[in-house]
Amino acid sequence: MRLISAFLLSVCIVSISLSSAGLGDDWPTDRADAARSGYTAEAPHEQPALAWQYRATHPPRSAWPTRRRLVYDRAFRVVAADGRVYFGSSADDKVYALDARTGQVLWTFFADGPIRFAPVVWQDNLFVVSDDGFLYCLDTTSGTLRWKLRGGPRDDMLLGNDRMVSRWPARGGPVVADGVLYFAAGLWPSEGIYIYALDPKTGNVLWCNDTAGGIEMDQPHGGARAKSGVSAQGHFAAAGQTLLVPTGRAVPAAFNRKNGKLRYFHLQANRARGGSEIAVIDGHFFNQGEVFSLKTGEFEAALGLQVAAHPKWIVASMLNRPNMVQAVDRRRLLVEKDSVDRKGRPIKIHVRAPVAWKTKLPLKTIHSLIVAADRVVAGGEGGWVMLDVDSGGILHTEKLDGTVHSLAVAGGRLYASTDRGVISCYDRATGVSPNIVTQPNANPTDQAVDPAMEKAADEIVRQSGVTEGYCVDLGCGQGDLALALARKTKLHLYAVDSDPVNVRAAREKLDAAGLYGVRVTVHQADPAEVPYADYVADLVVSGRSVAEGNEVFAHKTADHLLRPWGGVARWGQPGRMKQITRGPLPGAGRWTHQYADAGNTLCSSDRNVAGGLQMLWFRDTDFFMPNRHGRGPAPLVDQGRMFAEGVDALRAVNAYNGRTLWEYPLKGVLKPYHQEHLMGTAGTQSNFCLGEGRVFLHDGKMCLVLDAATGRRLATIQPPTRPDGKPSVWGYIAYYDGLLYGTLANTKYHVQYRFLRSDMRELYTESIGLFAVDPTTGKVVWTHTPKHSIRHNAIAIGAGRVHLIDRPPALIDTPAFSPKTRKGRDTLKKDGKPEHPPGRLVALDAKTGEPLWRSDKTIFGTLLALNTEHNVLLSAYQATRFRLDSEVGGRMAAHRASDGQPMWDIEADYESRPLLIDRTIYAQPGAWDLMTGRKLAFDFKRSYGCGTLSSSQRMLLFRSATLGYRDLDGPTETFNYGGIRPGCWINVIPAGGIVVMADAASWCTCSYLNQATIALQPR
Repeated sequence: MRLISAFLLSVCIVSISLSSAGLGDDWPTDRADAARSGYTAEAPHEQPALAWQYRATHPPRSAWPTRRRLVYDRAFRVVAADGRVYFGSSADDKVYALDARTGQVLWTFFADGPIRFAPVVWQDNLFVVSDDGFLYCLDTTSGTLRWKLRGGPRDDMLLGNDRMVSRWPARGGPVVADGVLYFAAGLWPSEGIYIYALDPKTGNVLWCNDTAGGIEMDQPHGGARAKSGVSAQGHFAAAGQTLLVPTGRAVPAAFNRKNGKLRYFHLQANRARGGSEIAVIDGHFFNQGEVFSLKTGEFEAALGLQVAAHPKWIVASMLNRPNMVQAVDRRRLLVEKDSVDRKGRPIKIHVRAPVAWKTKLPLKTIHSLIVAADRVVAGGEGGWVMLDVDSGGILHTEKLDGTVHSLAVAGGRLYASTDRGVISCYDRATGVSPNIVTQPNANPTDQAVDPAMEKAADEIVRQSGVTEGYCVDLGCGQGDLALALARKTKLHLYAVDSDPVNVRAAREKLDAAGLYGVRVTVHQADPAEVPYADYVADLVVSGRSVAEGNEVFAHKTADHLLRPWGGVARWGQPGRMKQITRGPLPGAGRWTHQYADAGNTLCSSDRNVAGGLQMLWFRDTDFFMPNRHGRGPAPLVDQGRMFAEGVDALRAVNAYNGRTLWEYPLKGVLKPYHQEHLMGTAGTQSNFCLGEGRVFLHDGKMCLVLDAATGRRLATIQPPTRPDGKPSVWGYIAYYDGLLYGTLANTKYHVQYRFLRSDMRELYTESIGLFAVDPTTGKVVWTHTPKHSIRHNAIAIGAGRVHLIDRPPALIDTPAFSPKTRKGRDTLKKDGKPEHPPGRLVALDAKTGEPLWRSDKTIFGTLLALNTEHNVLLSAYQATRFRLDSEVGGRMAAHRASDGQPMWDIEADYESRPLLIDRTIYAQPGAWDLMTGRKLAFDFKRSYGCGTLSSSQRMLLFRSATLGYRDLDGPTETFNYGGIRPGCWINVIPAGGIVVMADAASWCTCSYLNQATIALQPR
């Protein structure tokens, strides 16, 4: 942490400051005051009537629309002071000032990114933070910029939540207390979090805590520890000498307001608690429906998601009753009660006081709550309701379309803001029709475009063929080319120009067309040094080159912006344009099967992923993924695309910028995985794979062949019938050298769930037959029937061969076996350990299915992995957490893959699925030589994590509390990318020169700070 200077803060009682803005005619900050108490002594009119309504061209665009704990930007949060209403837009990136009497726009101000938090009014200054990473100080009367401060160390920008934002977005909502302004920038702890105290008059930094993101600390799960500290995501609250910083999905962190030092952040103690909303009342703070001690941060009681203060009462919504509101005596929120400890000894405990009153509201849910004098105002889905604070009696009900997420009272007026971008003002009834304010001329076709730019846009679209995705315009001038392209395509455009006059003109033109922010955004930057992240653009153009010729095109910038595998740059004057198309990244690898390839190496061929990792893009998970304990299929990556399978669909994503390319609906395809069994693909293997521009996905009954680029169905393949003539169920799947391989699942064999009770009847781990199919014709090329059974994990294909272990299924893994009830006694050895009969190792010709060799020498393994370069077939166990009982571990062996000759057989202590990198076997906690089985000098440790490892040629990736990695070329230590956790099996994939992590933490209530789909790149 760097302390720039010290300053004195007045000591105040830890409560609502009744001398604060809450007593005046203003509502200068979100929820009235620095404590976010939601209280004002100003009363709204007794019979409020709609005076005016402001309707934005575009509704709010929430950063995390599916995250219930991150709701700070579901509506335009309003503040009001001196006869003006202020708010910022997450859609068009502007700050608005409205006339409080009429709703008319007085002025606007463009930021460089979405504005997600309420402004703060202090004296004649308006403070606003943006996803562009800046804090802005504006003149409240004119909107003129007085000063601004960048929160992060550089101007880096990347795609976050489908918008171009700073690497350090300012998501610490500003607060002013005792003449000091606080805010923060930074979302991902490992990138750096910057928490500031400023002089609001000058913007001078009083202190900056820039170390809180890198703290090594306990994470939500017991035993989980990582270098992953505080994030900043939510409106700050200040009370007494404490600054409360919301950390996203977790509980707030408390800092000393005087010097910025961290006081407490009880992440692990509050494993499943937390959220972005805070209110401080007396010596307590309220967060996500629960009450904590402000002094210690310790949990005290549960109350309700929405809360507001009153001098006599604390008013709150009710947990598990989404349309009920209640009141508790503020003076005795917690009362003492007799109880006993675990040993039966009498003790005193504190519990929440009895409810004074509770009222059911005519709303579906409550999403906002304030108290104004003696009135309670509750907003929610369908409108808002006013109640008497002493009795809970309903005084007034108002219906609105949408959900009210923001309420304010100032000057006797009540303001309600909804998720549809509508701000409604209620004043005393006058009999005059309300004033409806809309933005005029929001039509792209009404704006004139330079004919040369119109002609250039036609040629770009026709010759490049790129009509969707992200486009960057280098040297946009006054925005004509960007506007023309937006009209003709579905592109999202980012335009840059070094001239501030051009930038302003372009913004105004695109805003008038109704496109600004939602389709086109303009930034001031030198086209030769655009601070955007690598690979963001599907298309790069240049308005300046259209006007001035090919020579002015910024080639170096285009090189780093274009995405691999098809990014197009086209520049110059119409009729003389030049074009390039980017190919694959040299050294980038693929991940085409559950365990990287058909040989189960768990290692991609990628040689680029190494060193440290930094964010490339992130986005909310708007895709129904199976429960993380269901261990669904790993995402696959090839040719610049990531494929992720959800419960009801398969989605293809541009791996380099996160854009959804297509979805193929498959209702319930992963329903068996959407449970708590902690088995899933750890036993079944995956149900889809990639090969030669196609996706092969089966639902048990049939296999779909989809075009990887478009998602178009090319064919449907049925599995062959069972030997007994009955319909079969497709089990294992792989693609290799022109053929599609599958198995006939043994539908009578089921393993026992490993965690919580689950239905395992459609999770097949063994098969009674193997087959190869021509994926073009659907014709079965050959079949193979084993003597016993084929475990799906024990099939490895490569070097022209299919290798498998033919072995009896393990009865010990099934629900039928239970030593306690004497079932399955015949499977026990004399020492009481389970018996799993050995099998035989078989190699078949991959093209014909003909047997090539067989080994019967004590084949003990439950999995196979093949290294074709060194001609080694590894037999081992999947000795991981929540393993099947047959996965006894402690041993591994190698055979020569070409003829089955034994190479070595060793005892080995390992706790993960082994992976193969060149001639080395890696398995936690060590490494072994693939050719000899010799133990190598390698020590590998990680913190909590029930998943297994994945790797590139130069890096191991895994869960170590948060996302962990080990650079095989660098320091011998485990590093973390903090603030987010991987899933419970494999979802961190190093391929394409980057690391992608499709969200596999769905349904996890543990308070990791963020939950998202992300991509990281080497630093």
